[in-house]
Amino acid sequence: MEDAVMELVTKPLRDEGPLPLLVTPPEGAAGAALADALPAIRAAAEAHLHAAGGLLLRGFSLDGPDAFRSFAAGFGHDLLSYEFGSTPRSAVTQGVYTSTEYPPHQHIPLHNEQAYARDWPMKIWFYCQQAAPEGGETPLADSRTIYRAVPEPIRARFAERGLMYVRNYGNGLDVAWEQVFGTQDRGAVEAYCAGHGITCEWKPDGDLRTRQVCQGTARHPETGEPVWFNQAHLFHVSNLEPEVRATLLDLVDEPDLPRNVYYGDGSPIPDADLDAIRAVLAAHTVVFPWQSGDVVMLDNMLTAHARTPFKGPRKVVVAMAQAGRAQ
Repeated sequence: MEDAVMELVTKPLRDEGPLPLLVTPPEGAAGAALADALPAIRAAAEAHLHAAGGLLLRGFSLDGPDAFRSFAAGFGHDLLSYEFGSTPRSAVTQGVYTSTEYPPHQHIPLHNEQAYARDWPMKIWFYCQQAAPEGGETPLADSRTIYRAVPEPIRARFAERGLMYVRNYGNGLDVAWEQVFGTQDRGAVEAYCAGHGITCEWKPDGDLRTRQVCQGTARHPETGEPVWFNQAHLFHVSNLEPEVRATLLDLVDEPDLPRNVYYGDGSPIPDADLDAIRAVLAAHTVVFPWQSGDVVMLDNMLTAHARTPFKGPRKVVVAMAQAGRAQ
């Protein structure tokens, strides 16, 4: 079958809504190579990605991370490196990374990739090489729906005041700055920060602190729709279990917490506001089981993603492309 004439089957995976849109090969072409379907998938993404927020490509064959890299790069943008990351990842091949390397028992809450920064990928792909035998889903949520559902007073404060993310690296408590910035050269770190609106400070013990004021909400550059676009619920100290929070605050002063977030002027965000936001995220979470070989393509501004705890082996890798930037 020629690439240009492959007629894909598209339908919502769930009766409750369009996210994600299921895209499969035509009847009689099960197991078709994802590379052969690329022109048709690009057309499907052009037609449906903004409306649905995410595509689930299922029933195709894909031969490992290098093939995945070629597929993701085939959408016309260079794949992005994982710069200024907030979680541990490892490079699998050029432009392809492991998903966040947190222990299997931990839940990773919903978030838009790198929404804690002023630069982020517009597109993100997940390739499930091996689905976990139990759990390990990648839940999704529509960031437009989240924006509308967050209580208006909270939404207005986030939109008008912005957010200041404060990070203290390493010290056995968080990812080392050398890993986050991909260098051991302090001058290179300072240059990166200067170019990205990040205030950096070398503390007396040699560790690094950064502060960056970012958006609390955003507007999609192509659709014009407002979206909930931040990671306050992840960075805020209230995200920690009470015992962990108390232990950390016994070890370090609040300014030295591994990560925290404030309003853009540095004033505190009440715990109750973050609790309300987390309740909205939980209410609008979409969960579906992975099948080995699945690929999910998301518009990163329109759709948030997460990870559920799992048991047994699981292998999901990630690629990102098309840089977006705060306006």
